[in-house]
Amino acid sequence: MPLRTPLALLAAGLAVATCLTAAGPAQADTRHACSPAVSIDGFSDALDKTTYENTYVGNLSALAMDGGGSLAALSDRSSLFRLDARTLKPRSVVPLVDEKGTALDSEGLVVDGDGTLLVTSETEPSVRRYSRTGELVGRLPVPDALRVSPAGRAQPNGTFEGLTLLPGGRTLLASMEYALSGDDATIVRFQTWRRTAHGRFALGAQYAYRTDPGLGVPEVRATPDGRLLVLERGFTSGVGNTVRLYLADPRGATDTSGIETLPGRPEARLVRKTLLTDLVTCPSLGATARQPQPNPLLDNIEAMTITGRTRNTLKVLLASDDNENKTQTTRFYALRVRTATQR
Repeated sequence: MPLRTPLALLAAGLAVATCLTAAGPAQADTRHACSPAVSIDGFSDALDKTTYENTYVGNLSALAMDGGGSLAALSDRSSLFRLDARTLKPRSVVPLVDEKGTALDSEGLVVDGDGTLLVTSETEPSVRRYSRTGELVGRLPVPDALRVSPAGRAQPNGTFEGLTLLPGGRTLLASMEYALSGDDATIVRFQTWRRTAHGRFALGAQYAYRTDPGLGVPEVRATPDGRLLVLERGFTSGVGNTVRLYLADPRGATDTSGIETLPGRPEARLVRKTLLTDLVTCPSLGATARQPQPNPLLDNIEAMTITGRTRNTLKVLLASDDNENKTQTTRFYALRVRTATQR
């Protein structure tokens, strides 16, 4: 498929994976500004409706930088692609399966410091560890309440979507997409795990995050200073997608693992969040959409990773999940996100 905007613009947001030096004042590019905090360098439809080694390249639900100029891209149909970080061309594909050899509904991805992969599936839900070549090597514990009903209180297709490793590599965090039964419909839970002395992960604190009405959380990524970039997303038939990017801070939030229903206690502190941008305000850059959208640039954006930084500006890459649907597009977006220095 042809690029909808010059590849050089997209590469500007990707190349920082191998070059993290400061490049001047940290500020949004006003020529392509989505908001005072966010600008867009470009987008690419290069992988839309393509195949690689007889595997459909789409249904993308997570992204992660993978070293050596590679970008890991996870499909929710249980395929892990490695892409060239500059050109997006696939380099390899590995199938992922559970303990019974069944394909996953894979949604979140972290490349750990030793190169192994942490992958969520929203079916149970679960977090599993895989080798770089796709062999299953372990599984993390999950609180009973977060399991899909009737085993727990989660709704089907509403469990672990986002996964991120906090700075220092000691804490892993997964975001639920939607609220548990009994919780306020706008409050989702963020579950953490602590890395033990033996390198395994044990259950840690849990936090409550309030979404905008009607939106869920498809992805979350830790920033270098320990805050979180949080994607919120929704879809309205005949109107299109809503995609908003928030900066959130779990520090100071109440551990909600012992609170049965939320908000529950008046004194319980939720994760604080600040809107960075609603992507509907981004310039369309000549994008086209195959279904109604409030901005033709938008699609079902579900994947996000931080590819690098220059001072207070993060280089952020997004990707949309086309659901293998002819009316949707597999699209990559290169953003520059300005995060204010903490006081």
